[in-house]
Amino acid sequence: MLKYVDCDIVFQEVPNEVALAISISGCPCHCPGCHSPYLWQDVGEELTPESIDQLIATNGDHISCVALMGGDGDPVQVDCLAQHIHHKYQGMHVAWYSGRTVISRDIDVSNFDYIKIGPYIRHLGALKHRTTNQRLYRICDGRMQDITSTFWR
Repeated sequence: MLKYVDCDIVFQEVPNEVALAISISGCPCHCPGCHSPYLWQDVGEELTPESIDQLIATNGDHISCVALMGGDGDPVQVDCLAQHIHHKYQGMHVAWYSGRTVISRDIDVSNFDYIKIGPYIRHLGALKHRTTNQRLYRICDGRMQDITSTFWR
């Protein structure tokens, strides 16, 4: 079961999108230097299609994308939530930020518009650093296009 701790409207997580970033707890990655170690714990409210609907109802007039920040402990549920958003909210984009180095086999990339993979490694930096190990992909027609360099401008 996925749980979320908070959400916020953000402008820098996904290029050219105003995203509702939902912070998912229970992260199994435990990256050294993580900016949100409180998300390692299993805390917060259950993240379900109904809670997604409520979050979008509250913020939907202001956003173009829902960004699921985490969820590596239950990629099946992440995929189900992305599918729900795409089917119910035509035109709403979906992003997933995973701390894994590869995308889980339980993920159907066609349910997403963006997927970021890669653990945070302090000496390599985050997406805005050219040395980063993290990658952000735009999904178009089931194919993944690396758009990480959009953060380097």
